[in-house]
Amino acid sequence: MEFDEDLDCAGLICPLPVLRARKRLMGMAPGRVLRVTATDPMAVIDLPHFCNDAGHEILACQRDGLESVWLIRRGE
Repeated sequence: MEFDEDLDCAGLICPLPVLRARKRLMGMAPGRVLRVTATDPMAVIDLPHFCNDAGHEILACQRDGLESVWLIRRGE
């Protein structure tokens, strides 16, 4: 799937992946897609909660060991 911006949060621990994703998404136009790569195990809990609360849509999440790659569409 295609994405508009890429955010590498590998090696960062909670809450940094969510905080950086929030900051990046705030600077994007609604409907644009952000790819987030994270290695923190808490990202699989934190990112969905954040997206749900903020009105963003998770398009995909792919996990390979500790690494997870998320595609998030910015909400209105």
